[in-house]
Amino acid sequence: MNPFLIYSIKASVYTAAFYFVFVGLLSKDTRYGRNRAFILLSVVTSLILPLITIRTSSPVNFPFFGKTLGEVLVTVSDSTAPPEISALDPMQTLFIVYLTGVLLFGGKLLINMAELALIIFRNKIDGTHIIRLQGLNTIAFSGLGYIFINADLPADETEEIMKHEKNHLDRLHFFDIVFIETAGILLWFNPFIHMLNRSLRAVHEYQADEGCIRTGTPVPSYQRILMNQVFKTNIFSISNSFSNPSFLKKRMIMMTKKPSTTLANLKLLLVLPVIATVMIAFSSCRDKAKTTTPQPDTENKVVVGDQAPPDAPPPPPPPVPYSVTDGDTIWNVADEMPVFPGGDAVLLKYIAENTTYPDAAKKNGIQGKVITRFCVTSEGNVSKVSILKGVHPELDNESVRVISSLPAFKPGKQGGKPVSVWYMVPITFTLQ
Repeated sequence: MNPFLIYSIKASVYTAAFYFVFVGLLSKDTRYGRNRAFILLSVVTSLILPLITIRTSSPVNFPFFGKTLGEVLVTVSDSTAPPEISALDPMQTLFIVYLTGVLLFGGKLLINMAELALIIFRNKIDGTHIIRLQGLNTIAFSGLGYIFINADLPADETEEIMKHEKNHLDRLHFFDIVFIETAGILLWFNPFIHMLNRSLRAVHEYQADEGCIRTGTPVPSYQRILMNQVFKTNIFSISNSFSNPSFLKKRMIMMTKKPSTTLANLKLLLVLPVIATVMIAFSSCRDKAKTTTPQPDTENKVVVGDQAPPDAPPPPPPPVPYSVTDGDTIWNVADEMPVFPGGDAVLLKYIAENTTYPDAAKKNGIQGKVITRFCVTSEGNVSKVSILKGVHPELDNESVRVISSLPAFKPGKQGGKPVSVWYMVPITFTLQ
């Protein structure tokens, strides 16, 4: 999969997690400054954390006893892939759709910014940041450091509405909107980034309302102005607006709500386990490249003839010498191991020379290590070929095919009798 698509998906998951934390724990509090900071930091964090992968080390997660051959490396260059004349690969199609969305949303943001800048250029008056416009299709809004007021607005309501918009300017809300709209371009397919955008705009309105009420404006009077104007609007998507009808009910509720205490900030601590959970879910596990040799236990060392201490751990059970699969007894190690014609070096050379890198895997950039298990029967034939650790069906199937094609071995023997023996071989497919 395209790395940027993987990044976008991870960022979307983080965004969703932060949104649910906000809605579930913080959105009903009146700590508007904290809520604003939380939303902005959530977006920033959602864009950064996908770049960080926790790598954990673990041993290979399957037990195996048998003869392990050396690693076979199958390497080809991407340039060797045949020219494609067929339809686009699904991943390529998906990436093109993603880029198309980025261009559309990015173009929309640029057009809105250009329209706003053009209005300022044509109507600004030196010495003031207030622009009065005739026929404005909204009551008032703010952006790019200016307040835009409908010239037809009644004089008794103008002062309070301008005070509301000035609160937006003083708190630099416009830059919040530009930032989250830009993030929305990268994650346009993710509904949660747009929900966070909406939540941020609501917090902006709560903050501006709170600023007006703190200056002495009676709540009933302020609510009356809001009700008078709220349904006469058609605002810029990148601006703050006094008369945005989407938040009317919530604004009315938040104006009369009892202020949240400082202890409400402790809810933020619950964000840490959420981040940890998502990061662990995206963690990458790598196999240990080497095994550790057990060191002798010098403290509980027992000399032959001595009595073992009472707290000494029991000795480990001996490895099972054979297993029964489909009614066949297959040994892990035999007195005389099977012999490939020419030896193990020739066996590995045969696998390397007869393994073909699948075209579909080359085209899609698929690579990795496939660990294959097989049985050399008491007649010397190869059977029971299976995948212990797969990468992709294309590579797995090719590994099974080449192992199944191996010529007959000289059978192994146990106690002088021919027996079946397990083998394992890792085949690593690498693109240069």
